[in-house]
Parts: sequence; structure tokens; C-alpha cells
Amino acid sequence: MTDTDTKCLDTFPEWLRSLADDASDLSSAIGDQDLPEPIRRYAVAGLNYLFKSLDLIPDGIEDLGYLDDAFVLRVAAALAVAETPGAEEKAPRVMRLSKDAKLIAELLGDDFSRLEAYVIKLKTGAARGRTVDEILTDDAIRRDFMNEVSGWATSYEAPNFARDEKNLVKLKSFLSAKLP
Repeated sequence: MTDTDTKCLDTFPEWLRSLADDASDLSSAIGDQDLPEPIRRYAVAGLNYLFKSLDLIPDGIEDLGYLDDAFVLRVAAALAVAETPGAEEKAPRVMRLSKDAKLIAELLGDDFSRLEAYVIKLKTGAARGRTVDEILTDDAIRRDFMNEVSGWATSYEAPNFARDEKNLVKLKSFLSAKLP
């Protein structure tokens, strides 16, 4: 087992436990009109992914079903920070999530760039009939979206993640097969 595998097996259960709080943190960034547009846009894109009917890894898959959601939120945060000078002071919660993307990059290797490209495309996508642009520009749609995120966070129940190397193999296989 590599050091990266050990870090992932130690860290991923915590990411699953904190997913609802992470979503709430990003949701608060959406409502803060003083934050730079890239932070708000990537926050919406990452959160909108929670509501996509076709996840990279279906939510019902034991141990792994919500890890893709945790990955997308962290990669979205990292991309937002990369486009926003001074992000640490402007959006510390987003900055915290962005730092976790390094572990994802270590785990995925060459496939990480495919995940980044996928998350970048989420900025122009839609889920449940709402585009990122509509959420950012329409106050009523944004309020509804933020309420939906809040409801999702309240109802979310963290799945167990078995500390088993086979889960990392399955995770990498799923992402390698599903990422465009």
C-alpha cells in the first residue's frame, strides 16, 4: 500500500462525514455577492452536481456513492481559488476545500486532468432545469437553489467507507471509465 493509499483510506471517511457541511459552506459562498464571480460560479457548478441524475458514481453504490460528490466539490473549489487572487482572505471555507484537491490528484494521477475538465464543463451545465448562469443571476432561482442545497444537507446521511484498498481500486476504475 502506498502512502497516498493510506492517506486516502484515512481521509475519505471524513470527507463523507463532512459532505453536508462542505455543501453548506459552498452554498454560503453563492449568496455572498461580495465574493468574486469565479468563486460563486464554481460553487454553483459543484453544488449543482449534487442534483445531477447521472453521477460519475451512482449515489447508491456502497462505500463509494458520494465520494464523487466530495471530489467534485473539492475540485470546483480548487479551480475557483486558482482563478481568484487573494481567495484565502476572501473565501476561507472555499480555500479549505481547495487544498484537499491535492490528495485527489495524487490518487487519480493522469485521470485528474479529466476530472478537472469535467468540473470546468459543469459551469455551463444544468441540473433540475437550472443552469449555473440562472442560479447566479436570478435572485429567486438562487434562493430556491440554496434552499434545496440546505434541504439536501439536512437529509444527507454519510455512508460508511470501509478502509479497504479494494475500494480505492473500484473508485479509480469507476472514474477512469466514466470521465470523458
